[in-house]
Amino acid sequence: MKAREVKRQKLVNRYAAKRAALKKAGDQVGLSKLPRNSNPIRLHNRCKITGRPKGYMRQFGVSRIQFREMASKGLIPGVRKASW
Repeated sequence: MKAREVKRQKLVNRYAAKRAALKKAGDQVGLSKLPRNSNPIRLHNRCKITGRPKGYMRQFGVSRIQFREMASKGLIPGVRKASW
């Protein structure tokens, strides 16, 4: 799944300029001829380590589970477990 997301991201980057030009011109037929995976809507945020799609923390680029493990080990600067 991670490889699929990378492939989609490459397609989005490749067709971004062409897609923007077609959108500005209002050419729906031209847009429909582009690959479906070149649409940025089809991208999904995934954990950089595990590829987990749910519980993604955008600020760190990892899932909540990986974030917790990394924070506990002290791998994320400035983050520590709260205790009171």
